[in-house]
Amino acid sequence: MPNITRRELCPFVFLTHLQTNKFKTATLRLSLLTQLSRDTAAKNALLPRVLLQGTANHPDMAVLAEATDELYGANIEAKIAKKGEIQCVSLAASFVDDACLPEGEGILTQITKLLGEILLRPALKDGKFQAAYVDGEREKLLDEIRGRINNKRTYALTRLAELMCDGEAFSVFRLGTEQEAETIDAETLTAHYRMLLASAPIEIFYSGTAPADKVADALAAALSGIPRTEPDFDLGTDVRMNSLEPQPRYFTEEMDVTQGKLSLGFRIGSAMEDPDYAALRLLHYLYGGSVNSKLFLHVRERLSLCYYASSVPELFKGLLLVASGIEFDKYDEALAEILAQLDAIRNGDITDEELNWAKKALITDLRMIADEQSQLEDFYLGQTILGEDGGPEELIADVERVGKKQIAEIAAGLQLDAVYFLQNAGADGNPPEEV
Repeated sequence: MPNITRRELCPFVFLTHLQTNKFKTATLRLSLLTQLSRDTAAKNALLPRVLLQGTANHPDMAVLAEATDELYGANIEAKIAKKGEIQCVSLAASFVDDACLPEGEGILTQITKLLGEILLRPALKDGKFQAAYVDGEREKLLDEIRGRINNKRTYALTRLAELMCDGEAFSVFRLGTEQEAETIDAETLTAHYRMLLASAPIEIFYSGTAPADKVADALAAALSGIPRTEPDFDLGTDVRMNSLEPQPRYFTEEMDVTQGKLSLGFRIGSAMEDPDYAALRLLHYLYGGSVNSKLFLHVRERLSLCYYASSVPELFKGLLLVASGIEFDKYDEALAEILAQLDAIRNGDITDEELNWAKKALITDLRMIADEQSQLEDFYLGQTILGEDGGPEELIADVERVGKKQIAEIAAGLQLDAVYFLQNAGADGNPPEEV
């Protein structure tokens, strides 16, 4: 079992330390946590990209790249994650573990120092981010925001979330809106950076062979002088147990597509009051999370009602979503069968074989997390936000103990909130109008 610890380095700056000799590389991810908001999401998404344009000592990308190349080709990248209604603004470093270098040539301290410099001493001009850096990265961000429509499968799910959770922070795209991004300039981004640096809780994850004290000392030195004011104590996610409307809402949009995208959104309900995350994950795998799930075997394979059908858990928000691709005229049949398969789980129609398949698929994926450092850092960040302590192995043990009754009880509490259908203009089929 890996040795995992957590400590507070300075006010509202926490280190989760995973000591392991499983990998030849080490990882260090620094994440500023902030409330997801339509007014600031694009600024948060833009910020780490601009920080990586240069520092006070390494004033442009070329010089900064030389510095990382000298550290045995280390890599530092920007990451933006959406965990429920919390936006995670991250700088993530991957580098050769000191244990794999000749004695006396360890680079942990240098990497940590460089990461701190990127965060705390960016390349400013007249006390502000350089306009050329902000403008260039803003245009790339805008291209990415506009480009989300190109992947119709993920676009349909994000549109479902926007429509279903209208008025809730969860409706905001993880990179923000085009309208907000277009207004960002060097002055507004600098002001936002200073505010975020002072008030955002910071979560740091390390994975590698270095002892916890050594990593903590290196980080304390690298982050010395970080401004800290009162943190945002209201940081969190509003988990709604029930739909706001007594009946499901139906949404239809038209676009130039060759395949309909049918997406369903469920509120998980009372199971989120004291969530059993192992059972919740297992419900997902049984319903639509694997090639042996009910949606895949029955809706796709047996009845050929769709090209794909899968469930997508949003456990931070207490949602279970369904994504499917269908012929335009199969709307009614596909929708009815997707709901029928959930009803089967609610009614306890779960065979031993189905439960075993779901457990094996989930356990395999959890073990894959333990074998991939980028997934480990994301997993432990999620565990921190959920308020959970265990790692993949502890979760596996919990999964083994889940029975059919637990899954059926959770499924019984799911409430269909919204149905979204993306179809071609003038396509056949008669989905219901929005209600």
